This record gives sequence, structure tokens and C-alpha cells, in this order.
Amino acid sequence: MPVEFLGIGGTNDGSETHARSGASFDKDYTLRLARAHEEHGWDRVLFAYGSGSPDPAQAAAFVATELDELQILLAHRPNVSYPTFAAKTFATLDRISDGRLTVHFITGGTDHEQQREGDYLTKDDRYSRTEEYIRIVKQAWTSTTPFDHEGRHYRFADFVSDVFPVQQPRPNVSFGGSSPAAYRAGGAVADIFCLWGEPLADTAAQIESVKQAALAAGRTDTPRIQVAFRPILAPTEALAWEKAHRTVDAIKHRTSVGPRRHSPTNPQNTGSQRLLEIAARGERFDRALWTPTAAATGGAGNSNALVGTPETVAQALLDYYDLGVDIFSARGYDTLNDAIDFGRYVIPIVREEVAKRDRTRTKAAAAQRESIAVDA
Repeated sequence: MPVEFLGIGGTNDGSETHARSGASFDKDYTLRLARAHEEHGWDRVLFAYGSGSPDPAQAAAFVATELDELQILLAHRPNVSYPTFAAKTFATLDRISDGRLTVHFITGGTDHEQQREGDYLTKDDRYSRTEEYIRIVKQAWTSTTPFDHEGRHYRFADFVSDVFPVQQPRPNVSFGGSSPAAYRAGGAVADIFCLWGEPLADTAAQIESVKQAALAAGRTDTPRIQVAFRPILAPTEALAWEKAHRTVDAIKHRTSVGPRRHSPTNPQNTGSQRLLEIAARGERFDRALWTPTAAATGGAGNSNALVGTPETVAQALLDYYDLGVDIFSARGYDTLNDAIDFGRYVIPIVREEVAKRDRTRTKAAAAQRESIAVDA
């Protein structure tokens, strides 16, 4: 199966290890980072959402008008706009980008962050709302006749859009989470289910939970699986681990002197709780997974690292591919330079090895068909 790589569409040069050097939306840096991804083998970049951050839809539209090939993953929180309005925004962006849009719906992991923009629903209610929201957006993207809706969270009558996506029948929808409520909602409506990087055994269990949720929802297919990591690369293993320890020191220093938006020990969302529980089990797992970066941030977001040479990190990604993961999200701490290095040294190895696996499977399937024909 094909493999895809997702980078970050950052709007400034800041990260967990260092403060940004300019404005929150640095137009020149935004384009330079996106172009680096396009030129080094990445498939798409994520324009993330934060309550006080630049509008990701406008940043994505800016990049889409400047670049011809790079695909866009737009993060969106359902609490910030009505679903019919959002559907038109997404369809317009898909038009601007000539069909390069995927939408990532964020339910919201912490009450505090959601309340910054007036969202006071409980977490379970937020998941219910997100599922209803996605269903409405999908219908608005595809319905050429007016339709009514009366649900738990939204009610409207006689809506029909006059702007439709380039992609037919619609753009893909991605969704993430690590709780039973997330599996149920995402398993029911998502084309792509997004996980944070965990040890192989834990990831396999989550993939099975998503599959079972899709089956319970009556689907005949299952969402594609995306997993996210923080790569820490160097030419040798020793240098990579030296770099990893410097990175954690920088995270700890920055956390100690700057404002903290995430509880270091008691996060509310299940995904962060899982990352901290894994970190408590140990620092190193499998081929290259390293947890101190997650522990240093309180399990904030995508924070478990893959440490090693490009060959080691590529082989670690292939271990996840063999579990059924076919989309890899990767974001370094030196965002621009790490995107270039990962694209230059890791992505080609993974693509080549995936192609070999696909050829082997194709030959095996052909041999099996030939054997069946002979026996018949």
C-alpha cells in the first residue's frame, strides 16, 4: 500500500526548544517551510489550530496559491463555526488548492483550552458534536439539493451550498484521539484516524480499537491509520543520542522560563495521559522510540521521539508500516532544517522499502493465484 508523509505547516520558527524570532504569522517563513516540504518529498503539511494562533485556513490558502503540489491538512475545531459555514470554507479552499485539501477535525482534549473560545461542553458531548458536525459537512459537500437537519447539536432548514470541492465525491476527513469516545466517533466517520507515537504493541491495540469501532458503526471499510513522531536525527547513533539529550534539556529550560499551557503531571486528555504512562514504564521502546521528550512536556501533543541515524529511524517507521500504518506525521524541533533532513535522508529509504514490500506481496499473490489455477 502507498505510504504518505505529513509535515507541519508552521507559521513561525518557534518550537518547544526555542522561542520564535518574529511574529506569530511570519509570511516569509511560512512559505519557506512549506516549500522545503514540497521540495524534499513530503506529501502534505498540517496547518494546526490553537485558540490564540493565526487562522490556519488563511495560512493554508496563502501556501496553496504559492505552491503547486504540496497537499494541505487543515485542522478545524467544530466549536468555532457553524458546520454549513465551515463546509463552504473547506470547499473554497479545495478550489483554491485545486483539490489538495484534507480536513482534520479536532474535538478538543482539555476544557481549559476549549473554554478560551467559549466552548463549555463536556468532553463526551464534544465528541458527539464532532461526529454530527462531520456528517453535516460531508452532506453539504455532496448535496446539490436543499436539505434540513435536526440533531442533538445543530438544527437548520433548506440549506444548499453553491460551492463544491474539486475532489469528488469530497475531500478526506481525518480525526484523532485515544479514548473510547474518540474511537467510536472516528471509527464511524473518519477516512483517516490519527494517533500519537506509542510503542508498537500499544499502537497495534489502538489500531484494533479503531477497526472494531468502524465495524460497530456498520462500515465495510476502516480508516487509514496515521501515527505522529518527533524525529531526532544525526549521522551516527552516538551523535543522535547526544542530540536527543540536548533537546530534552532545551525543552525543560524553555518550559521553566515560559508560560505553560499544558499540565506537566495531570493532563485531562487521554492521549497525553497515555504518553505519560508510557514514559513512566521506561525511556526506550522497540527500535528507536524515546519518551523523555513527552515526559518533559507533560505529554503535550505529538511528543514521543524517534532517535537515531536516518537508517534507524526509517526502519522504525517501517515497523509501524508493518502494523498497518501508512501515513507518518513527523516534525522536528528545528522545524525547517529537520524537515529538509528528514525529507532528504529518511523518506527515500522508507519509500524504497515499502515498494520492495509491495513487489513481494504482488509476486506472492500472483504465485498463489497460479497455484490455485493449476490445482483447479
